[in-house]
Amino acid sequence: MSRSFVAAAVVAAATICSPEARAQSVLYGLVDAAVSRSRPPGGEYQYQLDSGDMSRSFIGFRGSEDLGGGLRAVFKLESYIRIDNGDAGVYAGDAFWGRDSNVGLSGEFGTTVLGRSVTPFYLATVNFNPFGDSFAFSPSLRQYYAGALVDDRSWNNSISYTNNPSDALRISVAANVAPPQPAGAPDIGRNYGGSVAYISGPLAATLAIERVKNTPFPVPASFSRQLAIQAGAAYDFTFMRIYGQVGRVETDGGGDTRTVLYQLGTAVPIGNGLILLSYGSSRARTPSSQITDRTGSIGYDYFLSKSTDVYVAAMREKTFMLSSGNTLAGGVRLRF
Repeated sequence: MSRSFVAAAVVAAATICSPEARAQSVLYGLVDAAVSRSRPPGGEYQYQLDSGDMSRSFIGFRGSEDLGGGLRAVFKLESYIRIDNGDAGVYAGDAFWGRDSNVGLSGEFGTTVLGRSVTPFYLATVNFNPFGDSFAFSPSLRQYYAGALVDDRSWNNSISYTNNPSDALRISVAANVAPPQPAGAPDIGRNYGGSVAYISGPLAATLAIERVKNTPFPVPASFSRQLAIQAGAAYDFTFMRIYGQVGRVETDGGGDTRTVLYQLGTAVPIGNGLILLSYGSSRARTPSSQITDRTGSIGYDYFLSKSTDVYVAAMREKTFMLSSGNTLAGGVRLRF
């Protein structure tokens, strides 16, 4: 190898790694831990230290580079953390960058990214219930993402687009391709989803829909597709904020299940905190059976600062033909 080639390679590497060539990036995340006493429906009580009762703990990097003319390159890498034992991921075997990992372009047209990205349907679910993204206490999240849906929070191998967030009418669309299948296996199909949200003053409303044909989770052998639609609304009266959601999930194959869901909730400001109330119902029907799940949650979230809050919350869940499930927890959450 000639000296001139080596010198050129060194200069190129130095240029790539120089501060002027790097995208600006930031480290951020959320840490949530709680002590709880809980019993799943039909199970037994247990005491434990939980990671992410009010919000799942995660760490992330995001950044951008100004390309000129109002165009920016953007990226995001996020990993869930189980701070009770230090493991990465929501569960054993979860991908390290399993929350989000994508790169794309952003400008006046909006933002388009490629990779693993959160779905429009998930965002509609968490934004229109008072407990937000709490898998421990939000009836909506529990009944959709731990019940009716075979879907994940984010899609692998996806492309997603969101228009400019300053627009009153906000549009998000996403699609993915299925992972490679063994030779001779049929194509299992793509996922498609989208949402439209209107925000004006104290009023916010959304409509979200998705069709799922591939998922990382186990499904019945005869599963062919799942279609979900959800409408949500919220209104801020200043002294209280009310939330409402109604949805339907149709699962074809494995029993042809039709599930109807709704949620009503409120957040009431008290001093530096919020009283949170939510009730959700899910009724799943097949040609031969019907299963109903009713969940109610109450909590108080007190903000010690803009970044740190402490909370106490209780949840009661009643599922058909099972003893009721209960959770009582108190914890602390820090954003950085």
